[in-house]
Amino acid sequence: MQRSLLNQDLFREFTIADYAFVKTLLFARKNLPEDEFRLFQKMFSVLNQSFPKPDILVYFHRNVDILLGHIGKRGRAYEKDITAEYLTQIQNSYFEYFRNILSYPILIIDLNTVDFVDNKNHYEHVKYLISKNYQPGVHRISLVV
Repeated sequence: MQRSLLNQDLFREFTIADYAFVKTLLFARKNLPEDEFRLFQKMFSVLNQSFPKPDILVYFHRNVDILLGHIGKRGRAYEKDITAEYLTQIQNSYFEYFRNILSYPILIIDLNTVDFVDNKNHYEHVKYLISKNYQPGVHRISLVV
């Protein structure tokens, strides 16, 4: 996915992606045995050097209970065994990673009370938040609606 972005027109004003390569490392840390993770980490380090860094990373956060509710509503068989503990570990992995990024802004938007489907104003407000300029480092915004 990242490589295909590199092959596109580099003179576009911006590119939006819903995937960051670092995600593979965060999930590998929680899902692979230690020896396999160490091997994966070495390969990740080599590959990650060639990928562009984002101008901003936006993380949409919801409480684990809300995530489990959405997972249940989707009814996907391969998601039925996902636990609250696992989701909490993944969220904590993201937050740990974010604390170490100082070269670009990380925008964490708490979406616990936001409903994009039934309220277009919520969507427009999040678009506005993403379009603002932020200094490098972590910025956390809780939307209370």
